Amino acid sequence: MATYNHPYHLVEKSPWPIIASVSAMLLTTGMVKWFCQFNINLLLMSLLALTMVSAQWWRDMAREATLQGLHTLKVSTGLRMGMILFIISEVLFFFSFFWAFFHSSLNPTMELGATWPPNSVTPFNPFQIPLLNTAILLASGVTVTWAHHAVTENLHMTSIMGLTMTVVLGLYFSALQALEYMEAPFTLADSIYGSTFFVATGFHGLHVIIGTTFLGVCLTRLYKAHFSKTHHMGLEAAIWYWHFVDVVWLFLYVSIYWWGS
Repeated sequence: MATYNHPYHLVEKSPWPIIASVSAMLLTTGMVKWFCQFNINLLLMSLLALTMVSAQWWRDMAREATLQGLHTLKVSTGLRMGMILFIISEVLFFFSFFWAFFHSSLNPTMELGATWPPNSVTPFNPFQIPLLNTAILLASGVTVTWAHHAVTENLHMTSIMGLTMTVVLGLYFSALQALEYMEAPFTLADSIYGSTFFVATGFHGLHVIIGTTFLGVCLTRLYKAHFSKTHHMGLEAAIWYWHFVDVVWLFLYVSIYWWGS
């Protein structure tokens, strides 16, 4: 390992960024092909390749942070700032969906029957699965905070328990949302209501899956004792992301499920 007279981390040459980029491009192409021709082979192959590349890339980063000690205080500060900026970009991403929803719902046009929801759409009951999912995400926010405080207090088994419960709750949320989609009385093509509903909640569901994967990787690293009370940047970033997912869901539930119905 090379030594430097500065605290910054100069990354080594790695094949993973270019391979991940090609895999992501093929994943998008595979989705288009699946939608148009109902051929899922390219989608599955690119998804498998992206998963394998991610595992290798995350392994190398874990080694840099723990075994090689390359994530100094200065590097961790930069990573924290990068994560904050990423979450801000995600806030603006979801802001566009809320803008589209309120633009149509506050002043419904004649094509929608001058009413919201449109006459042809039967919305979900907000006090059934959506309310249960809200409780699940709020509970997961509690368990992930519990795990975070346990790490800062060097309570290893307690932190593993809290993070495991968070991952299980995230998987439960995704399963309930899939069930909700299968029982939906309307589709993506049912006016602007269906479009805004499925795009907003669907992208949130994707973020829940990503966040659950993020926390699952951190759980594996936690089990291998990669984190300490003063060095747990990866776990902290995952927790920030999960809290962001929680807050977005609260806005989705109040505006789209409850008020919008």
